[in-house]
Amino acid sequence: MAYSIITISREFGTGARLIGREVAALLNYGYYDRALIEMAAEKSGLSEEFIERTEEKASNSFLFNLATAAYLASDVTAEYTVPVNDRAFMVQSDVIRDIARSGNGVIVGRCADYVLKDHPRLLRVFIFANKEDRINRIVNEYGQDAKNAESVLNKIDKGRANYHKFYTGSNWRSMDNYDLCINTSHTGIQGAVMAIKACAEEKFGKVET
Repeated sequence: MAYSIITISREFGTGARLIGREVAALLNYGYYDRALIEMAAEKSGLSEEFIERTEEKASNSFLFNLATAAYLASDVTAEYTVPVNDRAFMVQSDVIRDIARSGNGVIVGRCADYVLKDHPRLLRVFIFANKEDRINRIVNEYGQDAKNAESVLNKIDKGRANYHKFYTGSNWRSMDNYDLCINTSHTGIQGAVMAIKACAEEKFGKVET
């Protein structure tokens, strides 16, 4: 029996993590965001901070592609010959597949929509919003300095786009990658939660409580 999986890809500042947690709670699914990074770090021996920052490093795609040269050159005893960024992605992908085999779940980010593209019970969601609303959220809710908010937002979005393109070969924002796209500037957090819940129940059936 295949479990049901919801993947959430998102622009920065859309409230996607809160949405994912609430959807998981309503459907009684497991929720995987930071936990996925912790599991990948434990499995790979890489630091949680390194794994978490791989998308940010991808904001410069050229440097991202070359990032492992310095790493390997500085450690002649390195156990692995696979570039460290690729190793992090491979381990994350293994963890994502393990999650999908272990129970129903909501997975945020990390190209899970691509990793699980052949999964028989998959709902792929993309969450976006107007830039002004996202900037307001990262200032008022995430505590980002207002002077730097837009540049931080642009950097993180660029990193996610490059990371997705590098590992999947597809455009991160392309609607073809997703089953459901939600603009939280119009739906708000609760509207997005209910839309995903309704779509999941339509696709997978209602969860027995």
